[in-house]
Amino acid sequence: MTVTSEVSQTITDLRRQVCDLHAELTRYQLVIWTAGNVSARVPGRDLMVIKPSGVSYDSMAPEQMVVCDLNGELVDGELSPSSDTAAHAYVYRHMPEVGGVVHTHSTYATAWAACGEPIPCILTMIADEFGGEIPVGPFAPIGDDSIGRGIVETLRGSRSAAVLMRNHGPFTIGPDARSAVKAAVMLEDVARTAFISRQLGSPTELPADAVTSLYERYQNIYGQKEA
Repeated sequence: MTVTSEVSQTITDLRRQVCDLHAELTRYQLVIWTAGNVSARVPGRDLMVIKPSGVSYDSMAPEQMVVCDLNGELVDGELSPSSDTAAHAYVYRHMPEVGGVVHTHSTYATAWAACGEPIPCILTMIADEFGGEIPVGPFAPIGDDSIGRGIVETLRGSRSAAVLMRNHGPFTIGPDARSAVKAAVMLEDVARTAFISRQLGSPTELPADAVTSLYERYQNIYGQKEA
């Protein structure tokens, strides 16, 4: 597949957006060194834009972001794609509603993943953003689409925008890349609070009807709506 002129401007814009969003990962201390990645689906095309492998966040530039097809094959770019490209591509192939995927190794969320324990829905913020507990996905090797399969299998039928891949770390999804980054930021915040609450005592999970009510309010009523 080649990148045609009709989508070149969209891809240029997405390269800039994906590059800029990586700065949010460092801003909120969700990654270290060159770990982690953000990707965005190219609307209407079987393409995605993703961070290249092993590039420093300090020197990252929009033109370094690479374009791959939804089989994870490089279509446009000078650098090798992220080692998680196959996982991102699998998510896009099997979850057409997803427009952005993020992977981090943020400390508290990854600690829950290391324990193989879901984050219980003990906070209104968890209900708001994730619609219930934040689930754990299976352990899977890095480099092929095994992680992607685990993400899709775990999140199908779940309202959660995040999954804790066992012994690895969190992946978040969204209708666009910015939404997926927001989910990653909020995930680490609630993971930290849930951990601290366990040190203080036995936190109480919210009742199911309250979780649904909070989730629907936050997703459909909260904030400003576009004209």
